Amino acid sequence: MYGEGILTEQQMRCVPDVSFELIPIKNLVSNQDYQRMLSERHIRSALEEFDVYQINPVKVSRRDGVNYVFDGQHTIEIIAAESGSRDTPVWCMIYDDLKYTEEAHIFADQQKNVKKLTPYETFVAHVEAGDAKQKMIQTIVESYGLKVSRNQIPSGITAVTAMERIYDKYGQNVLDNTIRLDIATWEGEKYSLSGNMLTGIAKILVTYGDSINEDIFKDKLGQISVKQIMRTAKERRPGHMGYAEAMMLIYNSKNKHRLSMRMLYGKKSKVFEPEDEDENEFE
Repeated sequence: MYGEGILTEQQMRCVPDVSFELIPIKNLVSNQDYQRMLSERHIRSALEEFDVYQINPVKVSRRDGVNYVFDGQHTIEIIAAESGSRDTPVWCMIYDDLKYTEEAHIFADQQKNVKKLTPYETFVAHVEAGDAKQKMIQTIVESYGLKVSRNQIPSGITAVTAMERIYDKYGQNVLDNTIRLDIATWEGEKYSLSGNMLTGIAKILVTYGDSINEDIFKDKLGQISVKQIMRTAKERRPGHMGYAEAMMLIYNSKNKHRLSMRMLYGKKSKVFEPEDEDENEFE
């Protein structure tokens, strides 16, 4: 029975035969061979942003009077660490009479049909929740006549993860200056607002500070297509550091005040170095 109606056989197939109980963590067992190793790094990360509303029920198989956790082993360790006691109870979804092999099968397939949120979807949800970081990023983006977008569209930025990392690592002023310099240099050219481009520019701004001449940057790099920068970046090294190097090669080309490339990697060096012939390839 459900309310005033009776569930059909087809409906019953979609309703698991479970019960819910509050069980102390000390009474739960989670050392089955099919489970993955506990990640101390994941636990520490979760504790830094602990939120009771993000706790899901722990799935438990009750066999021979023992409560075996087959989904939620990290959850119980996070709660134990946050509460400071393994006497703390957690809500458990209890499956009775499952065989060990059935538990292992459920564990193996539990993420099979789960659709993860995209960075854009997560960003929008944070904005709707009024979270300060995402709202500030949105404000910065919109101040340049752009918008955070799901897909590549004119005046859209899809590099949500990159912008959040720049904001977290360097602060909102660096993110603001990064987008400003990018727009001033390439005027929204396709791929110019990619994650690697933005992160590469941020790295350059943070590394060289006032030593970087933005007028020279805009003049020299604005004459080079983003696709050419992308090709050179791939030849240099993976990720945003390849982009940073590619942009600095162009910046330094025929420049009397050539900036040290080694500083991108935190190596001690004079800011300005003599001009090298191999860095004039873009002239």
